[in-house]
Amino acid sequence: MSWKDTAEPLLTRMPSVARPERHVPFKRKLGWTAGVLVLYFFLTNVYLFGLGTGGSDAFGQFRSILAGGQGTIMQLGIGPIVTASIVLQLLGGADLLGLDTQNNPRDQVLYQGLQKVLVIVMIVLTGLPMVFAANFLPAEPVLGLGTTGTKWLMFAQIAVGGVLILYMDEVISKWGVGSGIGLFIIAGVSQSLMGGLIAIPQLSPTNDWGFIPSWIAMALGYRDIPSVLTTEGLLGLLFGQGQIIALLTTLSIFVIVVYAESVRVEIPLSHARVKGARGRFPVKLIYASVLPMILVRALQMNIQFFGRLLNSQLGDGMPAILGTYGSSGNPTGGLFYYLAPIQSPGQWAWFLGDVSQPVWKVLLRVGIDLTVMIVGGAIFAIFWVETTDMGPEATAQQIQNSGMQIPGFRQSPGVLEKVLERYIPQVTVIGGALVGLLAVMANMLGTIGGVTGTGLLLTVSITYKLYEEIAEEQLMEMHPMMRQMFG
Repeated sequence: MSWKDTAEPLLTRMPSVARPERHVPFKRKLGWTAGVLVLYFFLTNVYLFGLGTGGSDAFGQFRSILAGGQGTIMQLGIGPIVTASIVLQLLGGADLLGLDTQNNPRDQVLYQGLQKVLVIVMIVLTGLPMVFAANFLPAEPVLGLGTTGTKWLMFAQIAVGGVLILYMDEVISKWGVGSGIGLFIIAGVSQSLMGGLIAIPQLSPTNDWGFIPSWIAMALGYRDIPSVLTTEGLLGLLFGQGQIIALLTTLSIFVIVVYAESVRVEIPLSHARVKGARGRFPVKLIYASVLPMILVRALQMNIQFFGRLLNSQLGDGMPAILGTYGSSGNPTGGLFYYLAPIQSPGQWAWFLGDVSQPVWKVLLRVGIDLTVMIVGGAIFAIFWVETTDMGPEATAQQIQNSGMQIPGFRQSPGVLEKVLERYIPQVTVIGGALVGLLAVMANMLGTIGGVTGTGLLLTVSITYKLYEEIAEEQLMEMHPMMRQMFG
């Protein structure tokens, strides 16, 4: 008996959102999407009952891509979903699952059920240590429950939040526009980005100046303008209160991603039965999209989270080779320091005066970060393409099922697959490595609002794809026959 037969009774009974039985009108899709987003913003502002003062964010600067809120019912964000996806991608890449999600409906149901079970497991594995093992979420006894009882109550709240975001994502995927995870990331990053542009100290929880108010204050004389004739003043304008480099980096990421999304190899197609019906299949430079970057960063996030847990439990007894931690809770040496990604110019730029580490340690950390993101980006892009039915074999079958073929070639999935194999694997690796490089460079130079390079890349890419999907939906509303032709 295989594991599928054993697990089937559980996996097939996992609650799921029903698929629409017929085509959902575009306006209704927008309604579902807007409704879920409103619910998401509401939940990110519902703070945990029993939460005390103090504590720290377990995810740190990874928070911008996890679409959650520190100390709220959405404490975990999309972290458990992403971690479960990493496990499934690794198992699927090693062909240990034995699931044919492309052609076998039973395997599709088992895969979706397995994903939900893994998400619940990750909610428990992440939420319990966050509440009980460290000072991330300090408890203040309520309702006479005592400290331990209050902690269990807090864990129940963040567990409910983790399950809610799982099904909110499923609602948008089946009834709305785009992907729920993508929309939640856009919402969180856009919030930080707008704060970085327009925040003023009196209204900002971090007491920071936004880019626009900062320059207005300098123009009106309320803030001193650094002199460009001195090194310190010039660096202040570029990296400090002037934020010129952060603005240029943010704008450059927007331009580069939009341009990269438009770079493609277009394979001509014609319909086998409808004379004159032609089309093109685009193989984009960023073929696997930027979403595999979430998997790489989530892997780094889990490593850092584990390191902080070890430090909180072992303290000075933690082996120095594993890591040493400063008063801020960030690693200052050891393995966890070198595996921590560069998040801002102040972590590597000696000329800013904020780096206390030896040059060789910082260079080694930068080199490891580049290697992890470039190599990891390429590997996870390959896994992503294969597990989301975007590979040559699955794509050839989809084209064949739509009745299309490449002019001049025999109408056969095998022939289509051979043509697609000339482009898809190479473009997938190049695109994944390019996105990893861009993410690291954006982090090193800094971005407006401190949204991190990965968060900014994800936001621009997902927004661009959302625009394309909306345009496609509107086209199909105008021409229903196209929906039948392209599925």
